[in-house]
Order: sequence, then C-alpha cells, then structure tokens
Amino acid sequence: MSDPNAIDAGTPPPTSRKALDALLDAMIEHPEKHLEIAAEVEARFGQDQATLILDMTGFTRTTRTHGIVSFLLMIHQMHRMTCPSIKAHGGNLIKTEADNLFCLFDTVPAALAASLDIIHRLEMVNFLLPEDRHLYASIGIGYGRILNIENQDLFGDEVNLSCKLSEDIASRNAILLTERAYAQLPPRSDMVQQEVSLSGLPLVYYELAR
Repeated sequence: MSDPNAIDAGTPPPTSRKALDALLDAMIEHPEKHLEIAAEVEARFGQDQATLILDMTGFTRTTRTHGIVSFLLMIHQMHRMTCPSIKAHGGNLIKTEADNLFCLFDTVPAALAASLDIIHRLEMVNFLLPEDRHLYASIGIGYGRILNIENQDLFGDEVNLSCKLSEDIASRNAILLTERAYAQLPPRSDMVQQEVSLSGLPLVYYELAR
C-alpha cells in the first residue's frame, strides 16, 4: 500500500525552476492557454519585494593591474563584508554573478538601511587595506512585483531597473532608488531626484545624498 504522505520524486516542487520551465513549455505548446498559464506563473512565483543589486566597482582596473585571482579575492572579501549587513536587516542574498550581488528585502527602508551599513563597512575596512585593494560598491534599489524562483533567481522590471542603476548609472559608493522604491519611503530631504535617458526613454531615479 502506498504512503499518502510520500513525496513523488518525479514531480518538481511547485515553485522550482523545473516547475517554471514546465509552465513556460506549456505556454509555448498551448498558446491558446497563454493568459491562464501566465496567471499560474504569477500566482506561484510573484512577490512584492524590495530588490538590492550591488555592483563592485573597479573590475577592469584591478584585473589588469593584479590579475583575475586578485580580483576574485576582492570579490570574496566583498561577500564577507556585505553578507552580515544583508542578514542584519532581514534581507536574503539570492545569488551572486561575478562582482554583483542580488538581494531581496521585504521593505525599501530595510534595503536602504542595509545599503548604508554596507557602504559604511566598506569605508571602514578601506582604512586597513592598501589603496589599490580598496573595496567600492554601487547600489541600486527597486520595489515592486517580481518573480522569485526558489530564492535562487529573480525576474522583473524593478530587478532590471535596479541592475541598471547599480551597474550603469551609480558612481562609486552611490545608492540609487527607482521611483517605485522611493515612493515606499517616508518623506526625507536627503534624496535628490535625477533623470537620464535609458534606451531612448526617460528614467527618473533618486540618489541618496551622503
């Protein structure tokens, strides 16, 4: 007699990457069910979260000067410095890609507090490091509906925008917020509105004045 509580090893968890791929395959194979399946994807994986994307600055300079192994060491140091700040403010480190960190927080204030803590910790440790080994980061914060794949991968417009802010727009040790992220904060006087053109479209963001 089979155990009714036994887990079917052939069925992927409903929020796994395999389950997502199966839904996307079904969407391709049954285009008439596109809206129905899209709603299922949203129901399973959709969350309203604050995204914190950190980009480590100086990759090209450090690699050319000291080699890739030295830069890998600096990335490892960066992880050791930032993870306590992320955890202390209730965040989750979802994944790392080269010199980028992708994190989720329940609220924008928590993501902003973690960002300030990270920048402060990096500034403190740089007093102890040789100048050519200093650690610097740029941070983008977004907020909105995202797809969270088992706390292993993220998709969504605010994920893309916070990546753009951290990688392409933010200067060293800058903290930038999307419009939606900024709207989640109480009024404050240390945020400066900025605007750039992104792929021919205007992008409004807010920079924390430090």
